[in-house]
Amino acid sequence: MNTVSSNKQHPITWVPSTWFAMGLPFVALSTTISIMYKNMGLSDGTIAFWTSLIMLPWTIKPFWGPFLEMFKTKKYFVYTTQIFSGILFALAALSLQTNYYFWLSISIFFVIALSASTHDTAADGVYLNELSTQDQAKYVGWQGAFYNIAKIFSAGLMVSLAGQLEQLIGVVKAWVVVLLIYALVMIALGLYNRKKLPSSAGESKTNSFRAGLDTLKDVIVTFFQKKKIVYSLFFIVLYRFAEGQAIKIIPLFFKAPRQAGGLGLSTAEIGMLYGVFGAIAFVLGSIAAGYFVSKTGLTRKSLLILCCFFNIPFVAYTCLAIYLPNDLYIIGTAVAIEYFGYGFGFVGLILFIMQQIAPGKYKMAHYAFGSGLVSLGFLLPSMVSGFVSDWLGYKDFFIWVLFSTIPAFLVTWLVPLQKFEENNN
Repeated sequence: MNTVSSNKQHPITWVPSTWFAMGLPFVALSTTISIMYKNMGLSDGTIAFWTSLIMLPWTIKPFWGPFLEMFKTKKYFVYTTQIFSGILFALAALSLQTNYYFWLSISIFFVIALSASTHDTAADGVYLNELSTQDQAKYVGWQGAFYNIAKIFSAGLMVSLAGQLEQLIGVVKAWVVVLLIYALVMIALGLYNRKKLPSSAGESKTNSFRAGLDTLKDVIVTFFQKKKIVYSLFFIVLYRFAEGQAIKIIPLFFKAPRQAGGLGLSTAEIGMLYGVFGAIAFVLGSIAAGYFVSKTGLTRKSLLILCCFFNIPFVAYTCLAIYLPNDLYIIGTAVAIEYFGYGFGFVGLILFIMQQIAPGKYKMAHYAFGSGLVSLGFLLPSMVSGFVSDWLGYKDFFIWVLFSTIPAFLVTWLVPLQKFEENNN
């Protein structure tokens, strides 16, 4: 039974803003800053490795989740981490103007990752505590939609703005402006969510560090005691095996010159592709998936359909790498196909964790473990993607990505699906 809120708020007033705030720093760190560093002259291998490594906090975030409530409520950690992340983006902007900009900025981005991953744990806890199982399925589409709107804002609008500013004030100053905009948006979201997030009555509390350690131990033990958990772990990690490689390289492929096998697009053109073609497709895919799973539920057939939508669109990028078209509308169509499929297919992973992994005594903590493993499934392949791309070249790399989709289909076909009651270990 869900916690009764002492400050009732309709989910539509806080789910969109919270998941926009969840998506913004993640996409900025995983995708947008890759373009920034590319324009500053760093190699694909260096960019892919370091911008992947700083994503580690999203994988290990479950280990400090049980200690958060020693201090404040989940709501408190949601809005304060949003504000703190905003302040850090401002510091990152200042660091770009120093001689040691790379090491300073990448270090600050790592701290942003710590803050943002803590935010995600707390936000998931609010969502799971406040909404019924039916509403969780209903609003998961809105989660995905506004997470993806944040992706479009970051990888589309902000990149496009950076590209235009680069022509006027230079690369460094352009990205200083962009990072300061990130700062203002995150701070504004924190102030808004401070008012709109529901305050749950009767939240469980951790009274001491020892109690937190005991809770963490019990969380880990009960997580791995869940029925057929090994199959579920393979599913979570391998579902994103192809995507983790492709997503990191796609913007670098767009930016690389044609003589190097890339498409030779400008920063503004890349932003336009994500902000126009990607925006519409991403939001439509996410919302459509929410209604799809609310009607079908999580079944073998629906999960396979979601997996197909998630992985098959990478064919579009393979075609781009082979034929290297000049027409921006053809490239935009490929982006739209991939973004719709990503928005639609990623919902399957979220709902699987929500309904197959999270239920039980430690619902929030087990959901955090599951989502941490989702990040691991992205982190590991993305860390090596730059080196693989440098070795194979863009065309053969995207052909390799197609072969990399096979594990996702296998685990989707084989993973056991259990009834809700059977997962309460």
